[in-house]
Amino acid sequence: MPEQKLDLNMSEEVAQGIYSNLAVITHSDNEFILDFVAMLPGLQKSNVRSRVIMTPQNTKRLLAALADNVRKFEETHGVIGESNATRLPIGDGGLA
Repeated sequence: MPEQKLDLNMSEEVAQGIYSNLAVITHSDNEFILDFVAMLPGLQKSNVRSRVIMTPQNTKRLLAALADNVRKFEETHGVIGESNATRLPIGDGGLA
């Protein structure tokens, strides 16, 4: 199957991006919810900066695309090490 080209437009605000150092992932029977948070050191509370809601099929495609990109990154830059920082909960599978 030939590769499909996408023509995407992006506002300046979206192009700036949103920093996140925590993703809280939950799901229902019909959708996955990805909440992106910027946690500050020493604080227990933070606000969700962005929420993305996806179908299970598109979430699986995202997972495959992320895995492919991490593999390519590590081929060029070396293995990404994991932090010893305290792991925060990533959701219990229910809706947030």
